[in-house]
Amino acid sequence: MNGPHDLGGQMGFGPVAPEKDEPYFHADWEKRALGITLSCGAFGAWSIDESRHARENIPPASYLAASYYEVWIRGIDMLLQRHGFATAEELAAGHYLEQGRAPKRVLKAEMVEGVLARGGPCDRPVDAAPNFAVGDRVRTKNFNPTGHTRLPRYARAKTGVVEAVQGGFVFPDDNAHGSGENPQWVYTVVFTGDEIWGEGADPTLTVSIDAWDSYLERV
Repeated sequence: MNGPHDLGGQMGFGPVAPEKDEPYFHADWEKRALGITLSCGAFGAWSIDESRHARENIPPASYLAASYYEVWIRGIDMLLQRHGFATAEELAAGHYLEQGRAPKRVLKAEMVEGVLARGGPCDRPVDAAPNFAVGDRVRTKNFNPTGHTRLPRYARAKTGVVEAVQGGFVFPDDNAHGSGENPQWVYTVVFTGDEIWGEGADPTLTVSIDAWDSYLERV
């Protein structure tokens, strides 16, 4: 979907100013936000793709006014309500008010290290052979879906070259909406700077994205 999260190449937001020796967290509540997000994800009720889509659905004014971890928490609020773990009233009150849905599993402190080490692999076998090979010229499709997609807005309807065939992976556009994993081949596609940014772009610049099979067509 097109939303406030998809800021690649958007003008008017000021320069990116990296913070020297930036700490992992700027406040204790950010540590708690990360812990809550991991703990709720362990419930097994939603995928990483659905959680991303929940953040994308935060109203633009709220999204752009929020810090990184504030966006995470607002997304979790949405998911907890959607899946019956908490009500809007409970979230506003900050405590339990009524019996909700029981999680499939609970992440305990002694489990965290192992869970983080395993991660959440999303590579999957694909029955068909890849449609593209290294060196192929391809064009990304031009679409503006109302649902989730991992094809960034700045890279739609652009021509590039396949640099690598990465393997089969869960298709997030379907998985975010409970329509199954439906794995597809994923390719690294390289674009020149002027193809992405147009006239006046740095001629030495290239941009690479990982694109699912159905995002691409042969030139």
